[in-house]
Parts: sequence; structure tokens; C-alpha cells
Amino acid sequence: MKVAVLSGKGGTGKTMVSVNLASVSGCAAYVDCDVEEPNGHLFFRPTNQEEESIMVRSPKVNDDLCSGCRKCVEFCRFNALAYVGGKLLIFDDLCHSCGGCLLVCPEKALTEVEKPMGKVQVGSSAGVEVLTGILNLGEASGIPIIHRLLKKGQNLEDQGREIFVDCPPGTACIVMESIQDADYCLLVAEPSVFGAHNLAMVHELVTLLQKPCGVVLNKEMGEENPSRDYCLEKNLPILGEIPFDNRLGSLNSMGTIAARVQDNYRQWFDSLLETIRKEVGHEKITHPQR
Repeated sequence: MKVAVLSGKGGTGKTMVSVNLASVSGCAAYVDCDVEEPNGHLFFRPTNQEEESIMVRSPKVNDDLCSGCRKCVEFCRFNALAYVGGKLLIFDDLCHSCGGCLLVCPEKALTEVEKPMGKVQVGSSAGVEVLTGILNLGEASGIPIIHRLLKKGQNLEDQGREIFVDCPPGTACIVMESIQDADYCLLVAEPSVFGAHNLAMVHELVTLLQKPCGVVLNKEMGEENPSRDYCLEKNLPILGEIPFDNRLGSLNSMGTIAARVQDNYRQWFDSLLETIRKEVGHEKITHPQR
């Protein structure tokens, strides 16, 4: 089972929900696809880490062969190439490594060289395999790192582990890549107008991709909740509501996994996980407390 945890913005509690679900699973892998600002490792503090550099290809020009035809410049939609002063300039930071410029060059003046664009770290924490992607500063896209993370996650799923993908916030291409193979999408929302707006964004995305989904309402204060209203209006399942709790906030700010230190939260996330398993198609078990 592969569960993707999403939110329309940062700070909703997406990582908090992800790490706690992975912790109560019993046989899980946590995959942090928020490669621009990964923070799940701060909770798990994994040991025995292995690191792999993720490489991408970028063009390199042979000035002796370049005729100045500008076909590569015209082809590139990312403005990564320019012909100035009788010389072809390549802007690596704008290049998306599509390789198209090599194909259109009639003189075969372009070749590819590899460059590091980030890394993947794999470690363990109390039975949870922790996979973290880290994008180098200034890189245009973290999709190659996400692809590598998901491949490693698939290998672990094939070994019988439940996979919890901590997605980037929002609805950009990297989010779509993160949820492409998910069996279920768990949307985390805040009790505000802004929270409801961002919930609607991610709900639209998972609906477009035809992914089954449910919602966890975080920071519930027992008052008017536009995010709950949205769920009721759209007939979107609310799988659980986490009350606003200073103790939980303190644990989270210290990088402590609540389910590992407090029985009430261990029971709550264990119940939430059982509900998700039921939604995915596993045996029927009682829904979590609300």
C-alpha cells in the first residue's frame, strides 16, 4: 500500500501526519519528496544512512564544430541557450536536460556531460526506512530525485512495506510526480478560509488524476471550519480531526514523533491508519475518533 500525504500549502501538518503514520505502521517506509525543503529526517533521525548522488545531463558545445545556425537556440523553450558574439552560450541553471538541442544540431557540435543536481539519503529509524531527497540550490526541477525516491520506495513496497510519501506542498508538477503511483491520497487541511482554498486545489488535482482520497482536518478548535464545510459540500470523506493541542505543537516543534511518546496519539494515528487501509480495500476496521 502506498499512501501520498498532500496539502495545498506548507505548515498544515502534512509532515507531522506522514511521520506518525509511518511510525505506527509496524513495517513502513517514509519517502520525503519535498526535495526543496525536506524535514522528515529531523523527526526520524535515521541511522546507518547511505547517500547517492543524482546526476542529470547538460549540453556542452564544441566551438570548433558549431556553425552558429541557432537551431538549438530556437528549439529550447527554457531559454537555456543563446548565441552571442559568435559563440553559443549554455545556461546550466535553466536547462531541463531534455536532450533536444543535441537532436536538432546539424553539425553534431553538442554533447552531454553529467552534473550533480541533488542526492538521495536512505537510513533507518526504529523499523522505519527513511528515504530523503535533497535538491541542490538553484536547480530548476527536483523531478529526477523524486523518480529515484519512488523507485527505491517501490522496491521496499515489493518487500512488504507500507509506503508513506510526504509530498511537496501545492499542486505543481513535482506533486503530480509524487502521487502518480499512490493507492490513496490523504489531504491535510487547516480550519480557515485560506486552508479551504488550498484544500480545494489539491482535491481538484487528485480528482483529475482519479486518485481516491480522504481528508484529515488539523488544528481543529471546535469552531466554524471552512475546510469541513468544503468536505461536506463535495462529499469528501473526513477520516479524522486533530484538535488544536499545545502539547502536540510542542512535540512537533522539537522534532518528536508524538505517536512514539504519547499513547493517545499512538492510538489515534493507529486508528487513522486502519481507516486508510479500509479505504484502500483492506479489511473493515473501525474509523478513528473525531
